[in-house]
Amino acid sequence: MSVFIYQGKTSQGRVVRGQLEASSEMEARVKLRAQRIIPVKVSEKGQKKEAAQFDFNNLFKTEPTVKGKDLQVFTRQFATLINSGIPIVQSLDILGTQTQSPSLKKVLIKVKASVESGKRLGDSIDGWPRIFDRLYVSLVKAGEEGGVLDVILNRLAVYIEKAGKLKSKIVGAMWYPAGVLFVAGLVVSGLLIFVIPKFETIFANAGQKLPGLTQLLIDISHSFQKVALLFFGSIAVIVFLVRKYYGTPSGRLNIDMILIQTPLFGPLIQKSSVARFSRTMATMLSSGVAIMDSLEICANVVGNAVVERAIRKAKVAISEGKSITQPLAAEPFIPSMVVQMIGVGETTGTLDTMLGKIADFYEEEVEAAVGALTSIMEPLMMVFLGSIIAVVVVGMYLPIFNLAGTIK
Repeated sequence: MSVFIYQGKTSQGRVVRGQLEASSEMEARVKLRAQRIIPVKVSEKGQKKEAAQFDFNNLFKTEPTVKGKDLQVFTRQFATLINSGIPIVQSLDILGTQTQSPSLKKVLIKVKASVESGKRLGDSIDGWPRIFDRLYVSLVKAGEEGGVLDVILNRLAVYIEKAGKLKSKIVGAMWYPAGVLFVAGLVVSGLLIFVIPKFETIFANAGQKLPGLTQLLIDISHSFQKVALLFFGSIAVIVFLVRKYYGTPSGRLNIDMILIQTPLFGPLIQKSSVARFSRTMATMLSSGVAIMDSLEICANVVGNAVVERAIRKAKVAISEGKSITQPLAAEPFIPSMVVQMIGVGETTGTLDTMLGKIADFYEEEVEAAVGALTSIMEPLMMVFLGSIIAVVVVGMYLPIFNLAGTIK
């Protein structure tokens, strides 16, 4: 028999620590549950951790990821199986067999083995943050403790579905102008490097004085050919430096502050961040997660440092016994309607319901904003690209028109 040190929670939520004798970690966990203690950490007393060794084989290994759609389908099916009375281990076995995602299949095999060893489902999926994030793990743990895992999984499936739709709309709105500008850059580069030099040879053989626009385009072509590698290299370096700067807390806050104040994309970013915060908070609170934990998770998933700062201020205010609306009302990028509805929900005890209504409203606002932005950007991009090509075409054909007039 070995001695195991444990940390757990009682049914009232009180944290308890102690030690007990058992032949294995699995038996120790079973004994704790028999005492109505939910085990959080169980480790053998006197067990030494092995020294960390460098594994060259793992140097280039990356943690598996799963598409949002695959995770949403898995969560929905998992809820159905649990609701039908099928045990967790058997449910994981069934889902691992039929899933189409190789990464998810491998992870489910390991999660199943962990659950079979005596660990709870929430602790078993906690080791795969790229697939099961903090929101997912926290809700699963809340569902296990409350005995409503199937209900929580259904809510998670709805959340993942709506979050995926919101993300796809935002990504589509952002990538459309970027894609058009990228194509425009390739077209212009091709004209300057390959097309204009051909015309220059023709004009040189004609021995004719070139119009000002044509000569300007030829000069630009000469300059661009000399600095093309430097130009594209500079763009790559700038993108790299911006990404590195964005990886710092201050850089992320400054860049997000600039983005949220831009004329076209700013309102879209603001509405999407508010929608994501409201949907996440509503899901957490309705699932029984404590408000402080909910705010911490919301701050991590909201996706914008400006709104994240407002959420963290609200968390501090609540820890000091204040209302959640006080710090949010002082933030210029949190709409007053959102603050008022949160205040009503806080007063009436229906905060999760109010947050759900806020999320529904702003998700519709995001959809409308994406449609309006696309309708504005499409003609602007076409006019921009068409104007560049028109200037090049006119500049190259002006000498030909002049030469035709001279011949006549």
